[in-house]
Amino acid sequence: MPNWPPDPEKRPEETRQTPPANSNMAMLPTQQPSGREWLLLEKTLLASVEEQRRARRWSIFFKLLTFGYILLLFLTLGRGCSGSKAPSALEGMDTSKPHLAVVDLQGVISNDDKANAYDVNKALTRAFENPNAKAVALNINSPGGSPVQSDEIWQTMMDLRKEYPDKKLYAVIGDIGASGAYYIASAANEIYVNPSSLVGSIGVIMPSYNVEGLMDKVGVKDRTITAGEYKDILSLTRPLTEFEQAHVKNVLANTHKHFINAVKQGRGNRLKNPEENKLFTGLFWTGEQSIALGLADKTGSISSLEKTLDLDNVVNYTPKDPFEHIFDRFAVQMGAGLGSSLKLDVLPAEENQAAMR
Repeated sequence: MPNWPPDPEKRPEETRQTPPANSNMAMLPTQQPSGREWLLLEKTLLASVEEQRRARRWSIFFKLLTFGYILLLFLTLGRGCSGSKAPSALEGMDTSKPHLAVVDLQGVISNDDKANAYDVNKALTRAFENPNAKAVALNINSPGGSPVQSDEIWQTMMDLRKEYPDKKLYAVIGDIGASGAYYIASAANEIYVNPSSLVGSIGVIMPSYNVEGLMDKVGVKDRTITAGEYKDILSLTRPLTEFEQAHVKNVLANTHKHFINAVKQGRGNRLKNPEENKLFTGLFWTGEQSIALGLADKTGSISSLEKTLDLDNVVNYTPKDPFEHIFDRFAVQMGAGLGSSLKLDVLPAEENQAAMR
């Protein structure tokens, strides 16, 4: 090794050995990358950063979605365990000025649905108690339902009319106000309808079927055990006896009588020849026909009633289900967040890169 030990007076470059000419080792490149290579490297790095950002955004989105699902689950369980109905809230409504108070009666009338006596009666009571509510309108779009729930709402409406004689109560029927829904509407001071609304159906029904023949064909035997001679009076596996049929008809007739009496008490002399026009037979009519028969008073809607009463403010007193309210707000915010997270992807490539820089 002729160059060892190194001479301290020489510079390091001079101490490097020159590889022999016949060496098989390839020389390492020493030139800097060109502009095109830098551009390719920059695009690769930017694509990697963008992919990481997308993954991070979607990760946040799914975490928020999971959190929201768990929150809604707890709210649902809490609401179900509490056994209480939805609170009546007027969020965002100005009740300090004169207004038309509106309460919705939508869908099947049942204790387990939105159109239940507890919520509707509570909303009606709050509307009547507010001195700024110059009139109250029950916005009806229902085919009917429970006679018990219908009667409870009807009775509350009659009581409120007596307690607040100077505040009129209107029933406004939309697509349909039949059976139990008309039972309720009859308690209003006036009934407004659309000319094409379906109105009436003053009757009571109890569906019953007999599948005994079908069960025989498929080889199914009924082994129902009862204590009480008529406990299975509505069984699907045998026909009704004459006595049972007569008994059920008497029960329905008694309920029908309550219905008729309520309509007569609510509508009074406005009904036109009820027996001759078969008003209490379960038939239904259009809104235009119902006015001619005395089942309704005028054509109109919530908007036209607002103009008639010269009120420019409508306040809806219908209870808002807290579960649906939170879900709606959550869905809106999640949609806005998702839209903002995807906004970067719709920009042109040059603006996209500029935004990331």
